[in-house]
Amino acid sequence: MATRTRKRDYIFRRPNSQYWRVRFQAGGKSHEESLKTTDRQEAEILALPMIAQHKAALLAQRSRFIASWWHEYEPGRKHIGADGGEIVATADTLIFLDATGAVVRTAPNGAPQYSHPTRLKEPSFEVFDRERAGAAPTKDADDALFELYLKERNVTGFKEGEARAMWSLFRELCPGVKLKDATRDDGRKLVAYLTDKGNKSRTIEKKIMWLRAAVNFAIAEGKLKFNPFAAIVRNKGKDATKRKPFKDDDLKVIRANLDKLPESDRLLIRILATTGMRLGEAYQIEGEAKERGVRYVVVGSKTEQSERRVPLPEKLLPHLPKIIKGRLFPASDNEHLASSRLNPWLRDIGITDKAKVIHSFRHRAQDRLRAAGCREDIRWGVLGHEKKTLAEGYGEGFPVPVLKRWIDRIGF
Repeated sequence: MATRTRKRDYIFRRPNSQYWRVRFQAGGKSHEESLKTTDRQEAEILALPMIAQHKAALLAQRSRFIASWWHEYEPGRKHIGADGGEIVATADTLIFLDATGAVVRTAPNGAPQYSHPTRLKEPSFEVFDRERAGAAPTKDADDALFELYLKERNVTGFKEGEARAMWSLFRELCPGVKLKDATRDDGRKLVAYLTDKGNKSRTIEKKIMWLRAAVNFAIAEGKLKFNPFAAIVRNKGKDATKRKPFKDDDLKVIRANLDKLPESDRLLIRILATTGMRLGEAYQIEGEAKERGVRYVVVGSKTEQSERRVPLPEKLLPHLPKIIKGRLFPASDNEHLASSRLNPWLRDIGITDKAKVIHSFRHRAQDRLRAAGCREDIRWGVLGHEKKTLAEGYGEGFPVPVLKRWIDRIGF
């Protein structure tokens, strides 16, 4: 019986850790680093460019023969396969498409014909060091354009990693395709790939947004004329899981397990539970003020949600005895990392309904205010508008003491 060769898995999790890491070994050395996500599918995408570079380094160290290439299909054009599907042939790769245009598989286009042996450079982890230092080499005009977009739009940290992962995925799924020649069918290959990986349409839209934004940037610079990543995600949000509010029994479980979290996350949970603010808004808290003796913070953005003053609820005050000065949470942390930590924590403590996530505190706050008879305009004054409205641009909103009476009804 034939022996199956186990496919090497470059990503792993350490014992007692939720976070995925990537690890490589070459030349007697081992290199690993955190991918800063608890989602395996997201970790696979983030690791793609690093794995590709590692494999290229391993290939470069092999003693091998100089080869000419025999092509099974003529490169640079489409062919009809035996099953009636299409085959796109490049100089070294065959891309098999089904009737819908989705990528089914890829394979080498032919095989090498060897002559004299040679050996290339030794592998190293220098490429990863360059990337961490922000000096990743560019490969062609499209790579240079993408690097310019990241620099000009100041895309850094987690967002930069996600953007680079999507750029690498486009390069892998559409080898040799230049942005100036790309079509929406090329963009749909990414949608098909991410869908097959189990991503919801909203998640796919969020990931592909980086490529769409980069091309829009290039169009504004006069370097491109068409965006192949626009309008390629169907039924956006229709397959999303509808979020549920936390119930009283959920709150009992959460309160009983707060001691399993570090102090900063315990405070974050209390803020979200008692104010109903968005997770990202909690990370905007930077100092506080007073109005008629009532302590409050300012959160929100005029471009995405209403900027507003949020009173510090009575249930929260014992955990914030000191006046907030500067950032409440460290700059090294953010809402993406917090979500990756806290949603798995909810599952670990027994809240297994996938429709209940950290954002469920906000849904609970809405329900609590409705049940208390809070008027809609005051409710939005407490929680912020979901969509920008014309009326938001006038005045400072309700007095903080008025909002304080209602925000205390949310409780914890």
